[in-house]
Amino acid sequence: MNCGEIMMKKKFIKLFAILSFVFLGVLEMGWRFFNMVVCCKRGEYKKEYNESKAWCFEQKMQDCYIKSIDGLKLHALYLPAEDAKRIVILSHGYRGSRFGTLSFMAKYLHEHQCDVLFIEHRCCGDSEGKYITFGAKEQWDVQQWAVYVSERNKEKLPIYLYGQSMGAAAVLMAAGHTLPAEVKGLIADCGFQSMEGQMRDMAANWFHLHHIPLLLMELDWFCSLLAGFHMKDADTAEAMKKNTRPVLFFHGEKDTYVYPTNSFQNYMLCRAEKELVIIPGARHLCSA
Repeated sequence: MNCGEIMMKKKFIKLFAILSFVFLGVLEMGWRFFNMVVCCKRGEYKKEYNESKAWCFEQKMQDCYIKSIDGLKLHALYLPAEDAKRIVILSHGYRGSRFGTLSFMAKYLHEHQCDVLFIEHRCCGDSEGKYITFGAKEQWDVQQWAVYVSERNKEKLPIYLYGQSMGAAAVLMAAGHTLPAEVKGLIADCGFQSMEGQMRDMAANWFHLHHIPLLLMELDWFCSLLAGFHMKDADTAEAMKKNTRPVLFFHGEKDTYVYPTNSFQNYMLCRAEKELVIIPGARHLCSA
């Protein structure tokens, strides 16, 4: 081997080492992002929710369970109201729980003759699961909870699906599937339009990363390989085109976690009867 060939081989090895280092570094970034946003981390809520949470814990509720389409045991709590006129299924947000930010609304609904089902999404509260799927699988869980309630709804009371943030997105996605006839409407408080769009917003808002196609590709790969879904599965567009039930959209004007443009997009996509309410000055989860 002559001197030129040796030099060329060294350059090739050096280039390969650099490319490998870059590839592993980018792969590590994708893994960290996946671990941060998709892997299960059960959260706690701020003290501002303690009063309404305390009210919830004082109520006598019935434990309910279903089996998800992928075999997870999912938990909910059912709170009956005196002379109930309707049933409301509450779908909490990202890393939430039954008595989190929805506890305020639950108290109001119960006092206004609503039976309430507090569902706990996969990977949250007492429900099983390792991954949060941003509505890709939660939409099917919401559908199954609606069927569960319908089968026990002897008085045929109207049923409403009420979601916040990721829970609102899951409710909107569920509307694209077959739901019981008793489901009469949807309420979506600060829901996002798609997981990919929300990831872009989070990357820009949290990390000041504005061009992340490679990171999104890696995130989608990890979601597919480990959590069994693709980001495109968590999107409200097709469901809103199919939905025939009235939808009430809420969003806070100052929401910097899920931008109000998401509710504008969902509103424009929705072909059923609809209304959009933007609350001046309200931040995330403070609009309804």
